[in-house]
Formats: sequence, C-alpha cells, structure tokens
Amino acid sequence: MASHLIQGQRVAMPVQVRRAGACSAMFTVPAGEARAIIDYSGMVPVEPVPGKALCSLAFVSYIDNDLGPYYEFAVAFLARRRGSSMREIGVFIHWLPVDRSFTLEAGRRIWGFPKEMAEFELDLDGPEKRCAVSIGGQLVVELGVAQGIRVPGGMPGSSVDAYTCIDGVLRRTPWNMRPSWVRSRPGGVRVRLGEHPIAEELARLGLPKAAVFSSSIGQLAMTFGDAEEVAS
Repeated sequence: MASHLIQGQRVAMPVQVRRAGACSAMFTVPAGEARAIIDYSGMVPVEPVPGKALCSLAFVSYIDNDLGPYYEFAVAFLARRRGSSMREIGVFIHWLPVDRSFTLEAGRRIWGFPKEMAEFELDLDGPEKRCAVSIGGQLVVELGVAQGIRVPGGMPGSSVDAYTCIDGVLRRTPWNMRPSWVRSRPGGVRVRLGEHPIAEELARLGLPKAAVFSSSIGQLAMTFGDAEEVAS
C-alpha cells in the first residue's frame, strides 16, 4: 500500500474522511474571466451555456479523518484539460486555505492541493451556515448558506477527478464522496469579499451575486486516492 511521510507521520493511501460537514454554492460566471484566472494550470473552464462557466465556493469542517480535524475553504471550477475531450471533465481546485499545518503540508506534497494557512470563523449551528476566511487578520471572503429543503434519501455517492496545479505541475486525484443529511435550494447564498488577490478574482467573476443553487451536507464521507501527474 502506498504511503507518504508527513511531519514524521506515515499517511497511507487512500486517505479516508469518515465524517465531515460541508456547505457549497454554485455560480455562473463569465467564461472569459474564468479562463484567464485558471490559465496558469493548462485547464479550461467548461461552458454549459456558451460564455458562462461554473465556479463553486465551499467550506468543510473535517471532524474524523486520516489527516486530523481541520477547516477548509475552496474556490473551484468545472473544467477540463486544454485540448482534452468532454469525457475528462473534473473539478479544478484553484484555492484551498486550511487552518492546520499538517493538512497543509500533506495536501501540497501528496496531491498538489493549493493549500495555504488562514484563519477561520465557522458557524454550522445557526439557520445560516457561515464561514469567514482571513489571512493575516484581513478578511478574504465570507460565505453564508441559508437552510435548504431536505433531499429525501440524501444524494447518491459520486466520483470525480480533482485537478490541481502548483509549481507548474498539473495533477489529477480520484475523489469519491458519500453525502447524507443533505439540504439544497436555489440561491440562498450571501457572499462578502475582503481585500486579497482571491477576493479581487471573485469580484472579476461578478461576485457577490445570486447563486444557481446551494447545499449543506450534515454527514459527508470521502476518499482521496494518490495523485497522478498529467500533461497540461
């Protein structure tokens, strides 16, 4: 079984997330701006409607997993490798701040996830699930997700390829998700931007704006396989 040594601890593959909670919001954004933002990676945004790409914001509270408990925020795009077929659509992870050094090092070294250290204010108990991310005491982004309608039976498990690019290396990671206790709705999202390059990029994409839909997942299990370097 493959494994990686991180801060003196052996991390076996695949990494298991046994319990987490998550909230996410999906936005339609100008495809040209999305393309310019992720051009460094060799990925191009998928356009479900000509001229429009899909950008998601999400936050996760990892409670029980192989990397220990931590908080995470994600800015991601539905995308594919430049010149590839539509069968290779995946999720390109553009920004992934966390609040613990172990998962930061593991994420960057094992999968090439663009993790950086940040401060989090997270509230999953109120009618609005909220996450604010700051760096050096300065707000970057705040996302609030209103309570949606319970999805009967939850959502089916899914598998997707997660693409990442740091230091010019594009990687693909198999990512399996098994959500339950799911609530979803159209819109239902509040976004506040601070002063940071990521906030400026989100503003270029037209945020704050209404979301296509939002969801909260009360119980989320996931599996991350080993990353594979791919040609961009």
